[in-house]
Amino acid sequence: MPDEEVLEEGVLNPIKPEVQDPLLRALLADEPAPAAATPVDTPLEQPQAVEPEADEVDCVVIGLGAGGAPLLARLAMAGLKVVALEAGPWHNPEKDFATDERAQDFLFWNDERLSAGHDPLAMGKNNSGMGVGGSTLHYTAYTPRPLPDDLSLRRDFGRGEDWPVSYQELEPYYEELEQFLGISGPTPYPWGPTRRKGYPLAPLPLNSAAQLMVRGAEKVGIRTSPAANAALSGRYYQEGVGWREACTNRGFCQAGCFNGAKASMDVTFIPLAVKHGADIRPNSFVTEIERDARGYITGVVYTQNGEQKRQRCRHLFLCAGSVETPRLLLLNELALTSGQVGKNLMAHPGLQVFGTFAEEVRPNKGIPGGLISQDTHRPQDADFAGGYLLQSIGVMPVTFAGQVARGRKLWGQPLRDYMRNFNHIAGINILGDCLPHADNFLELAEEKDARGLPKPRLHFTAQENEQRMNAHAEKTMRSIWEAAGATDIWAFQRYAHVIGTARMGLSGDDAVVDANGRAFDVPNLYIADNSVFPSALSVNPALTIMALSLRTADKFLEQQQRRDV
Repeated sequence: MPDEEVLEEGVLNPIKPEVQDPLLRALLADEPAPAAATPVDTPLEQPQAVEPEADEVDCVVIGLGAGGAPLLARLAMAGLKVVALEAGPWHNPEKDFATDERAQDFLFWNDERLSAGHDPLAMGKNNSGMGVGGSTLHYTAYTPRPLPDDLSLRRDFGRGEDWPVSYQELEPYYEELEQFLGISGPTPYPWGPTRRKGYPLAPLPLNSAAQLMVRGAEKVGIRTSPAANAALSGRYYQEGVGWREACTNRGFCQAGCFNGAKASMDVTFIPLAVKHGADIRPNSFVTEIERDARGYITGVVYTQNGEQKRQRCRHLFLCAGSVETPRLLLLNELALTSGQVGKNLMAHPGLQVFGTFAEEVRPNKGIPGGLISQDTHRPQDADFAGGYLLQSIGVMPVTFAGQVARGRKLWGQPLRDYMRNFNHIAGINILGDCLPHADNFLELAEEKDARGLPKPRLHFTAQENEQRMNAHAEKTMRSIWEAAGATDIWAFQRYAHVIGTARMGLSGDDAVVDANGRAFDVPNLYIADNSVFPSALSVNPALTIMALSLRTADKFLEQQQRRDV
């Protein structure tokens, strides 16, 4: 990417930054280098001096997943003094990310959350992560763009909500992210508007489940394509980071990637942020957000390794996800004027259909989501608003056994008998729109967690629109597997990705933040995560979370520049 000297949307290096790193600053100034810190067991968790209470920083960023990490890098590269607080630890991928499902449980947010409603949402591995990198440490790296009309449900259907930002405004950020992260995907892409740039890398190879889906889809007249994945199909040089190695197709994208081929935030934006002086503080759980008499945020209180600390700041960026972000706002009675904090909770319909094949499939091998179809984005025979995509899925044996037990009510010997066919089973998955509804929301429960804080309680009931979409999708997926030659076909209903709870909009009357992520009633508070989504979108959220994060940072920096003029 070319070097730039002025702030531009969609460019990773907006302004020549002031050097923040003390060692680099000393070298450039030809001064004696500062004394090195005493090393500890984990190289990534070197002790860092805790800023005294009187030491105010420009920005504090809470959460280092897809929302916090891109924004952190952008702010640090602009020369701002930034501190990032992450509730989880800083992992060493080569040592910590074993090829073992159960050994990866520490990547999930395992604090108990309470689920209610007719379709209570599974938490833990399904919807959240903990650690430097957040849930991108265990996301499956599926990164399709939304299609332009994804952002205009109310305009097109009279239901749901429209986004206050257009696809055209987000498009340069999608392109930037695809090039920076090294997205592997097809060029040209079969759906949506023509793109100025293709994906930087060729698609990853299709595993057996994806190949079987191609066979069935062709017979029923559904187009498919290799999918866009944030995992490298070849060795790739990433600006500001260096070389990253190609994917080995071991199939453990649902867990940590040990060689850095998957573009999780810990091997992409976070190294870039650190390079430009960002102060990363792992194991830092924020509990309080402090304000002055005017209502402006002045700092945060957090617990790090059992010790309570305070960090003063001029601006706060809340990027903790659609559960912890509204929880923090509710705990601190912050940005509540609209009455929308915790409301409009959505979750993607993620119905899965499995079938058994005579051929050996080995569904745990290869990139999990190798294939996509967006032919069902707006089905002509739909009796619902919005649409969904189809994708091939890879599954891990322990996870799949749990689904079989819940979905087919098998246990004991019947479960063992069925699981003997594991290497001959393949699945298809949908990812669909979800409409906001008054019955779906997050609140604080009276029950307390281990820290003495109220637990979040999530209410979710799939409404008529989601039920009709699931019925349409199940019929479609069953027809694909029948055409492909599958037997013993069955469906597993699930909902993925908690979304909403602090939505963006045009007015503080019905939204928490504006189109730039700035809170309507707290001028120095910004939110950048999937809690701000006005609608769920019919694609996986990670790429759009990152795009909004970069855009929020750019709009903030533009505002600061105008003030400085």
